[in-house]
Amino acid sequence: MAKIGVVGSGAWGTALAAMAARGGHQAVLWSREQDVVDEINQEATNRRSLPGAALPEGVSATLDADTALKGADAVLFVVPAQATRAVAEGLVSVIAPGTPVLTCSKGIEQESGRFMSEVLAEVLPEVQAGALSGPSFAVDVVRGLPTAVTVAASGITEAERLAALLSAPTFRPYASDDLIGVEIGGALKNVLAIAAGAVAGRGLGKSAEAAVIARGFAELSRFGQTRGARGETLMGLSGLGDLVLTCSSPQSRNYAFGMALGAGETVDALLAGGRPLAEGAHTASVLAAMAVREGIDMPIAGAVAAVLSGRLTIDAAIDGLLQRPLKREGL
Repeated sequence: MAKIGVVGSGAWGTALAAMAARGGHQAVLWSREQDVVDEINQEATNRRSLPGAALPEGVSATLDADTALKGADAVLFVVPAQATRAVAEGLVSVIAPGTPVLTCSKGIEQESGRFMSEVLAEVLPEVQAGALSGPSFAVDVVRGLPTAVTVAASGITEAERLAALLSAPTFRPYASDDLIGVEIGGALKNVLAIAAGAVAGRGLGKSAEAAVIARGFAELSRFGQTRGARGETLMGLSGLGDLVLTCSSPQSRNYAFGMALGAGETVDALLAGGRPLAEGAHTASVLAAMAVREGIDMPIAGAVAAVLSGRLTIDAAIDGLLQRPLKREGL
């Protein structure tokens, strides 16, 4: 039995803790909310984040970071992307050197343009920073439905070890040492899912949604190539697989965010406190700026950023995409 520490007690953190427990490990969630800790420990539920889901034996929660993370064989970092740096800074003295720390958040830090494993490596330089990503909904994982993801580390031997550690009867991790490629897929698909959702919310049809997914994947691939990501990674679970899932279901917070935009809700209302977090809404602006700065053609990502900033309406963004110069497929 290994000890898996989980930073964050939201839906995804709770689901991953349940997965680890089903794999035969001790899963300890670190939370800052007393009521969540009490409910997990006393009732084996987290109704706020995963209503109706029962947690398996082996999952516990605590307010004390030392209790959750010291002595952990691996730490799963499951906090919003834009909060990752601040939370990690508070854990410098808690997480032991050499501990594998896998980011399970998908985004790009707005201030620095860094991906989450890069943030962890900067703040916690003595840990082994990696990532867990792929097509997965928390509600499916907590229910024990079949799910496949990618576990990435800087070396393939470590990635394979972590994949074996985190494997469970219905949770299959595939190992990769293409860490940046895995993170690019996870971060960019959230922005593209907002576009797909907006098309759905506008009632433009499944053909248009399919076009957004296909051309969005072309943008994701172009961006990945500039960072040295491998083609097989972008075509795999953490790239195309996650993109298709996130762009096709209202269970996706980013797709649901886009649907609401397409139906007429305002950006301010959707970003208000109490609404589900859509990571793509916070990644879009920095992604679009990086694309412009590096000369990467990413019109869909740019249109999402322009809509979110109020520089374009959704209708104007759609018109702009349709009026782009004709080009050959594959470019």
